[in-house]
Amino acid sequence: MTAQPHPGDRTGAIRVVLVDDHALLRAGIRALLEVETGIEVVGEASSSDEAIAEMSRCRPDVAVVDLKLSAGGEYEGLRLVGELRASHPEVSTLILTTFLDDELVVRAVRAGANGYVVKDVDTTELVRAIRSVHAGNSAFDPRSASMVVQALAGDTNSRGELSERERAVLRLMADGKSNKVIGEELFISASTVKFHIRNIIRKLGVSRRTEAVYTASKRGLI
Repeated sequence: MTAQPHPGDRTGAIRVVLVDDHALLRAGIRALLEVETGIEVVGEASSSDEAIAEMSRCRPDVAVVDLKLSAGGEYEGLRLVGELRASHPEVSTLILTTFLDDELVVRAVRAGANGYVVKDVDTTELVRAIRSVHAGNSAFDPRSASMVVQALAGDTNSRGELSERERAVLRLMADGKSNKVIGEELFISASTVKFHIRNIIRKLGVSRRTEAVYTASKRGLI
């Protein structure tokens, strides 16, 4: 289900697609976000198929995804997150759901989600989460964040070894370089830089880029 972009001038704004099978909820979230400076809701979807179509049409920066989509199986949102990670790695994904369950949070992270917040958050927290995942960091409900970090720190499948490219990105992160500058120095796009940073954060079992630099330094990776 497609919605028209906001008519105002949002040049440089974070482009967001909302994925939820409840039209009223999408409308409510859209209304809350569109009064925020620097955020533009560029599309909506009620199913995974619609969401994938919106990725190509709208070219969003962030997809805000509900866990349960009636057009799919249980927790269809997790499958969509995994598909987006494979087909549109430049798009950050934020789970927005009514379910706060430690197991679901960990499953979401392993599927590739960059954040997980519940629908009882206020607008300020939601906006903060969107900005955080867009910046290449993670955003988790504080009631589950520590458990997620501990779980992923011991998950060898999730961590893995850093690639040479990821190490190069990490070294430039340690030098305080922005995503734009890192991209220019490595001759890659800023979106690709964000993709590498998300992988670095996941593999190191941390939640923010600053923690990634600190952890990598302690482990002698940079």
